[in-house]
Amino acid sequence: MDNLIKCEGLTKRYGKNAALWNFSVEIPAGKIIGLLGPNGSGKTTLIKSLSGILMPDAGKMEIAGKEIGTETKKIVSYLPERPYFSSALRVKDTLCFFEDFYGDFQRKTAEEMLKTLQIDTNSKIGSLSKGTREKVQLVLVMSRKAKVYLLDEPMGGVDPAARDFILKTILTNYNEDASVLISTHLISDVEKILDEVIFIKQGKMALYKSVDEIRMEEKKSVDALFREVFAC
Repeated sequence: MDNLIKCEGLTKRYGKNAALWNFSVEIPAGKIIGLLGPNGSGKTTLIKSLSGILMPDAGKMEIAGKEIGTETKKIVSYLPERPYFSSALRVKDTLCFFEDFYGDFQRKTAEEMLKTLQIDTNSKIGSLSKGTREKVQLVLVMSRKAKVYLLDEPMGGVDPAARDFILKTILTNYNEDASVLISTHLISDVEKILDEVIFIKQGKMALYKSVDEIRMEEKKSVDALFREVFAC
């Protein structure tokens, strides 16, 4: 299987602190991968770098054989940790924005998911709860037919009842030619949909294994292994 994402020797510093240090990984297509690590480990920095928002100080990155830039932004769908739409916009305005800006956006898919969530598209973003705003943004991101989905804490602000819907949304809205990279601290919730996991510690790769390998070789869940590796 061809590798969809390639990172080689990535280093990113903030002042004297290195958020990523000589980080390398190759990720194949058709996988849902958990990017796991404690706060400040470099997860968000890696996701932002792959999205093209941040540029590393050293190293190389490729998505679908292309260096990170204008062309890769067309095939990457990115969910930031915090909602970014103006509170004055209506939900349907965000649909129009995505439809105008992204050629691969499937508006009908987004509208159907919003209807399932009972979110009124005439509602203003500012009138919605934090959790509902995050649901809207996830729906928009997952309604693109992208090659790579970069999801930074997609379930961070939603109630437990909505998490299953979010996981189902992720599962049903990507295809075998795409990959999903999910940064999350809700490991026990998301573990059931993961194919592989990356443990990142102090900006370095600590582990990259399939979930099946962990269960067979380590005889434990991803959550249990995470707690062991990071002593939490």
